[in-house]
Amino acid sequence: MSGEISWQVELAVKPGQLDNFRALTHEMVESTKSEQGVLVYERFVSDDGNVVHLYERYAGSGAAMAHLLAFAKNYGKRFLDMVDRKRFTVFGTPSNELRGILDKFGATYYAPFDGFSLVK
Repeated sequence: MSGEISWQVELAVKPGQLDNFRALTHEMVESTKSEQGVLVYERFVSDDGNVVHLYERYAGSGAAMAHLLAFAKNYGKRFLDMVDRKRFTVFGTPSNELRGILDKFGATYYAPFDGFSLVK
C-alpha cells in the first residue's frame, strides 16, 4: 500500500478575482516546483470562471505538511481573499499531525478501500 496522500479541493472564485487568482496560482506553481515529494499539482477552472478545482498528490504526509506550511506562510491570506473553499476531500491515510492541519480546512477523509490500489 502506498503512503501517498492526495486531495481535491473545490473553490468558488470571488467576484472580480479570477485574474488575480490566476496570477497567484502561477506564483504558487513556480514555488511548488522546488518542493520535495510533490507528485501532482494541478488546477482546473469551470467554463464560466466561477469554480476552480485543485488536485494535489504528495509522496507522503511529511511532504504534504511541508507544502501546507509553506502555503500558509506565503500565500494563505491572499488565497482566501480571492476564493472561498467549498469542499476539501483527502485520499489516503494522513498522519495525525497532517490531519490536525487538514481538519482546519473542513476536510473529509477517504481511506484506501480494502487495501486496493493500482498505480502505474
